[in-house]
Amino acid sequence: MRRPRRADPLPPAAGNGCPPPCGPYIPTGYAVRVEHTQSADLNLLRALAVLLEERHVSRAAERFHLSQSAMSRTLQRLRETFGDELLVRTSGGYELTPRARQLQAELADVLPRLDTMLRGDTFDPATATGEVRVHCTDYATSVLGPEVFRRIFREAPHLSLAVEPLGDHSAADVELGRADLMISGAMAAKPLRWETLFEEDFVCLLSRDHPVTAGRLTLDDLTRHPHVVVAVLSGEQTMVERRLAALGLRRRAGLRVPYFSAAAAALPGTTLIAVLPRRGAEPYADHPAYRIAEAPAEFAPFPYGIAWHPRVDGDPVNRWLRGIVRQAAAGLGDAA
Repeated sequence: MRRPRRADPLPPAAGNGCPPPCGPYIPTGYAVRVEHTQSADLNLLRALAVLLEERHVSRAAERFHLSQSAMSRTLQRLRETFGDELLVRTSGGYELTPRARQLQAELADVLPRLDTMLRGDTFDPATATGEVRVHCTDYATSVLGPEVFRRIFREAPHLSLAVEPLGDHSAADVELGRADLMISGAMAAKPLRWETLFEEDFVCLLSRDHPVTAGRLTLDDLTRHPHVVVAVLSGEQTMVERRLAALGLRRRAGLRVPYFSAAAAALPGTTLIAVLPRRGAEPYADHPAYRIAEAPAEFAPFPYGIAWHPRVDGDPVNRWLRGIVRQAAAGLGDAA
């Protein structure tokens, strides 16, 4: 009976006459597949990711803890390695070449996998270094932030946390690996994973001397008076606009601001109405300049949660970060 033919020869056994030096066994064809990595400096990949994200040599140098001249030399090495300009100067700043856009998408998948491969399944927050990035609104930082920040800096004193404003780019940043986590009241679409942390509902924050004095506002009250709109996504406070649109209504924006805290600051002495998450309005409940009224009954509660990319499901750093946010949310209790 003929033995099956091996695809690759077995490595030579010690002492079988193999001429020195007998190096490590490399299967046939493997050397061809790694020839490009043998000639490249894989440490440049992280620098490349930062350069493509920042599109600015000085900002990339600052984030990568290099001088501007050193980062310029790194960019030149990257151009030589990939045979492409990568970043092209225009009148509006640097722009990515098509090759650079392709590399940026691939790095978003490759770098977390390399981290996991090199680190393994172990993660010790006490000795961890580096940076984690979270996208959220100032509502999330005021409600979840105190506990999240305390836990992170107690458990991981050498880790850096970057909190960036939630915006139209946030989902793409998580998908491309530019952010680790997104905290939002708008459920993330695929391919991102989504997990509800708690349920929230809307209330109306008004000036104490607002002409509407009812304990619960009606839809007519909402449409009769101007609003201060927190422009989170696409210049709108998306969930409120969607609720009104489903009822065939629109509200009049008297003022648009980027933050929930700015919306509250604009109210005293005006007829503006701010429709806010209850937990974001509660700090003003006992303030003499404000009054909280219930939102119209048509405004149902909504889920507030976190989103991340499936590729970091098993990443120990991301798992740890998600766990901290979950525990902070669990400590909030139910909305009043």
